[in-house]
Amino acid sequence: MTEGVGPGAGEPPEDLTAAEAGMWQAFRNGSVYDLSSGDTVVDDPHGGHPWGAERTVRARVVCWLLLDGPPALVGRVSSLKLVGVRVSGTLDLAGGTVVPYVEMRGCRFERDVLLPEARFTTVRLVDCSIPRLEAARLHTEGDLHLPRCRFLGGIRLTDARIGTDLLLNQAIVHRDRSGRSIAADGMTVGQDLQAEMLESHGELSLRSATIGVSLSLRGARLVNPSTRLALNAPQLTVERSLYLTPAGVGAQARSGMTPARGTRIQRFECQGGVRLDDGRFGDAVDFEGAGFTFTDEQELSLRRVQTPELRFLGERPARGKVVLSGARVVNLMDRADSWPGPGRLHMGGFTYENLVPRGPFPLALRLRWVDAASAEYNPEPYERLAAVLREGGEDEDAREVLLAKQRRRRESLPPAAKLWGYAQDWTVAYGYRPGRAAVWMAVLWACGSLAFARADLPPLKSGEHPAWNPALFALDLLLPVIDLGQVGFWQMRGGWQWLSAAFILLGWILATTVAAGATRTLRRT
Repeated sequence: MTEGVGPGAGEPPEDLTAAEAGMWQAFRNGSVYDLSSGDTVVDDPHGGHPWGAERTVRARVVCWLLLDGPPALVGRVSSLKLVGVRVSGTLDLAGGTVVPYVEMRGCRFERDVLLPEARFTTVRLVDCSIPRLEAARLHTEGDLHLPRCRFLGGIRLTDARIGTDLLLNQAIVHRDRSGRSIAADGMTVGQDLQAEMLESHGELSLRSATIGVSLSLRGARLVNPSTRLALNAPQLTVERSLYLTPAGVGAQARSGMTPARGTRIQRFECQGGVRLDDGRFGDAVDFEGAGFTFTDEQELSLRRVQTPELRFLGERPARGKVVLSGARVVNLMDRADSWPGPGRLHMGGFTYENLVPRGPFPLALRLRWVDAASAEYNPEPYERLAAVLREGGEDEDAREVLLAKQRRRRESLPPAAKLWGYAQDWTVAYGYRPGRAAVWMAVLWACGSLAFARADLPPLKSGEHPAWNPALFALDLLLPVIDLGQVGFWQMRGGWQWLSAAFILLGWILATTVAAGATRTLRRT
């Protein structure tokens, strides 16, 4: 833009106030127009100190500059850069195309800012007080920056298209009439959405939103305890990572970086339910250090989520549920003290390929984790855990998991089947400890040999019997199929008859349980 031709070109209208005339000239010059007093208390846009006419401009004059402003001075680029300015009236740019660069810092808006279906290059509103931002279907070629701003009536960015970054760091957003703090359903962000240390009072809605790089809610505080959800983001697509992790507070803290030693930490906190169902995340979903406060009806829902890595490293929620039904994860990074207890964890159809525990996570605690996944018996979590352990070369642990599965199943069986289950468990541990069968056989054989060594059993037929051998006789009773030529030649009376019957019964039980265990083992392989 260059200075226009003709008398009076670029001159301000006669009805402008002194503050507006100065803004007009600063716009043509592309310079910063600063009306702040230098007193931090007075200049606080969120404070109660009044700002008079000397630092007030009308919203319609701002719109005039942005939509149909004067040409820039020679060698300059026109832009609106305001500091410490009060904007009276409603800033209404709905449907307009704004070419100049817009940056406003520490400003107060008397009424709502209306930007629906408007088009901008880059908009930066930093540390401003805004009653409400209405920006449905907004389109920016560059950034939309709203850090440290306060919105008393919420933000609407439904179906907005942000060309590069959307910044909401340290913003404070209160709910609108519908209970939402930020309504951004269907929004597309070309690169990062950074909402670090955001304070949201109401539902943060990102349904079907698409983020080109990463979504960072590091150190954010989402508060919506009275209704079901504080973060409502089903079908969210993030090309890289979602961070619900701590943030460093202070001058040395850098966005997106691990806080340095000695930096004060602010963790991610959520009071209200979280819904991330059907989300797609290119790198990871990170819950490290996250704190959740749920009611009994609220939950952290990750149904059918797909991500290469789930870092479930937050604090265990005291109430509510964690739902992973149908989720698909490659690496599951977790801690033993991050998962909720029985009845509050649901993992039906949850698949993972590798376990990467952070800190000690012994098999006994891992089995409790699986037990907590369903109130009733469900074989799937046990089989998934066993498969992952077996693929990692931990065959012994995999067998322990499958044994635990059979024991959990036994509790759901009728009494007769339950008794048979106990028999299989005591004898061969459902086939997962086959060596136990040989021990039982040796014990019974030794006991039988000692017992029958004291027996004086007459033969059934004189001269038609083998030589008496108590060890072979006991073994012949225990082996239900093999005939060693001892049973059937001696008269069994009284207690010896009952003892023989008991050995025959024990032999059949042992053989049957061994066969059942062998069948289960062959089926597993």
